[in-house]
Amino acid sequence: MDKLRKIQAELKAPKNQRNNFGKYNYRSCEDILEAVKPLLDKYECTLTVSDEIKQLGDIIFVESIAVISDGENQVHTKAQAGIDPNRKGMDIAQSFGSSSSYSRKYALNGLFLIDDTKDADSTNTHGKAPTAKATTSDKEWLNKGTAEFTKVQAYLKGGGTLANVEKKYKVSKETKELLTK
Repeated sequence: MDKLRKIQAELKAPKNQRNNFGKYNYRSCEDILEAVKPLLDKYECTLTVSDEIKQLGDIIFVESIAVISDGENQVHTKAQAGIDPNRKGMDIAQSFGSSSSYSRKYALNGLFLIDDTKDADSTNTHGKAPTAKATTSDKEWLNKGTAEFTKVQAYLKGGGTLANVEKKYKVSKETKELLTK
């Protein structure tokens, strides 16, 4: 869809949010939506974002779908985020809402080609030791106990392949065994 290509090229979604604890700026789902609205109007397109709650085994997650349409053609992307109903400091509605916002943000990132690899929320260690960097590659190690590990588990349970995981991460033999249990 040519209109989507133009929107992708013109979209600027600044990181207007600040995490003072982690000392980084980031963009939220709302920041992306605010930045894209004028372009949707300019190119006469509509955008819808919806959520569906799913479960694979013991994992509950939200799947968000972002759809852009020009009235004749449409393109969609999906993203998922796990839901922890027992997340400390949040009631169940907040836990679901937080996961929804996260999932929607990544569905929009995919649709509009927003690279979040430089976003602090994708690299922030939240006070934990940073993941080991490979010396011969720019891929990070996939470590158990991290948010990335949890996402990979959900991805694999949803039918994803370890080969695809290894395209993005370096995976130790021990971690492979944990993932394939």
